[in-house]
Amino acid sequence: MKITRNTFNEVMFPCYNPMNMVIKKAHGSYVYDNEGNKYLDLTSGIAVNCLGHTPSDVQKVIKKTAKNLIHVSNIFCNEYTLTLAKKLVEKTGYQKVFFVNSGAEANETALKLARRVAFDNYGADKNEIISFVNSFHGRTFFSVTVGGQDSYSDGFGPKPAAITHIPFNDVDAFKKAISDKTCCVILEPIQGEGGILKADDEFLKTVRELCTKFNAALIFDEVQTGVARSGTLYAYEQTPVKPDILTSAKGLAAGLPIGAVMTTDEFAKHFVPGTHGSTFGGNALACSVGSYVIDVVSKSEFLENVKKMSSYITDSVMKLNEKYNVFNTVRGEGLLLGLVLNDKYSGKSGALQKKCFEHKLLTLVAHGDVLRLAPALNIKKKTVDEAMKLLDKALATFVSENA
Repeated sequence: MKITRNTFNEVMFPCYNPMNMVIKKAHGSYVYDNEGNKYLDLTSGIAVNCLGHTPSDVQKVIKKTAKNLIHVSNIFCNEYTLTLAKKLVEKTGYQKVFFVNSGAEANETALKLARRVAFDNYGADKNEIISFVNSFHGRTFFSVTVGGQDSYSDGFGPKPAAITHIPFNDVDAFKKAISDKTCCVILEPIQGEGGILKADDEFLKTVRELCTKFNAALIFDEVQTGVARSGTLYAYEQTPVKPDILTSAKGLAAGLPIGAVMTTDEFAKHFVPGTHGSTFGGNALACSVGSYVIDVVSKSEFLENVKKMSSYITDSVMKLNEKYNVFNTVRGEGLLLGLVLNDKYSGKSGALQKKCFEHKLLTLVAHGDVLRLAPALNIKKKTVDEAMKLLDKALATFVSENA
C-alpha cells in the first residue's frame, strides 16, 4: 500500500493541515520521512516526547510492562498506576491523583471537580468560572469554551454557561470579575498557544489571595509547562503560589497518552464512586512509562540541564538575530520558548515555520507573531548547534522573501 501526503486528504477529517511529508520513523531529535529525508525536530510532538523520539530505555519499560499487563480497568487496582500516583504525590505534595488520557480530559476533570466542590459546599449558584483571553485548555466542548479563544468554540451550538474571560495579567480586571459566585479560576502559568506569555508574580499573588477569600478553587493548567518542561518539575514551583488543583499531561509518559489531575484530600473527597470516571485513565502501560519519566526528569541534574539548554538556545537565537533582525525577544522558561517576531514581520510566524520546514527544521507557532520551540528535554548542545545552522538558512530565505 503506497502512502503519501495526499492519502491524508483522501481518508482523514480535514481538521489539520500537516506539512508535506509522511513520517516513517524518528529517533532522538531526528525525524525521517518515507522518502528518506531527515529533519531536526524542535517540536517533540508538541512537548510530548520529553526524552526524544523512541528512547531506548522507554522501549525497555514498554516491552517489560507489556509482557505482564497492558490494560485492565478501574474496577481493579494495578501496581503500575498506583506507583505513578505515589511518585506524583511525593514529588508535588498533593495528596490525591486522578488519571485520564489527555490534557483536555485533565482540565475537564479539574473544572468538573471545582464545580462539584462549590455545589456541595455552597450550593448551585456558585458555578462561575474565570478564565483568560488567549488561554487554551483543550478541545472537549467544556474545556474549549473555557479556553479564551472564541474561534475554537464558535459554531457548535449553545456553549456551557457561567464562563468569563478577562485579560491575562490584569489585576484590576480580575478584582472586578471575582465574586462569591466564582467557583474556580483556571490559568496557565505560561500561556502556550497564547504566545508563551508568563503570568506575573504579583498577578498570581492577587489571584491566590482572592480565590482564598471567595472560596474559589485555583486551577493551574500545566499540560504544557509540566513534567520539567519549564526547568522545574512543575512551573508553579517558580511562582509564589500553589494551586488547589494541578493538571498535567503531554510529556508525562514520553509519548504515550496520559493525563493527571492532582489535588488535596479536601477537594478529592467530593468525587465519590460514580461521580466521574475514565475507561482508559490510569492505563497500566502508560503509567509504567510515566513512573520512569518522573524518576528521570525530577533529578536535579536533569532540571539544571534543561535550564542550561534554555539559556544556550536563547543566546544562540539572539546571536542569529544580530544578523537578521527578525525577533524582538525570546520568551518562556526552560525548553518552552517563544521567538517573538518584531513589528516588521508581525503575523508571519506561520510563514517562518514553513521556511524552517523547507530547510528540514521542525518548529511550532504560538499565534501569528511567535515561533515556538519545544525540543526534547535531553537535547544535546551539538544538536542545538545543528538546529541553529538550519534556522540560519531559514531566516536568510525568510528575510529575502519578505524584503
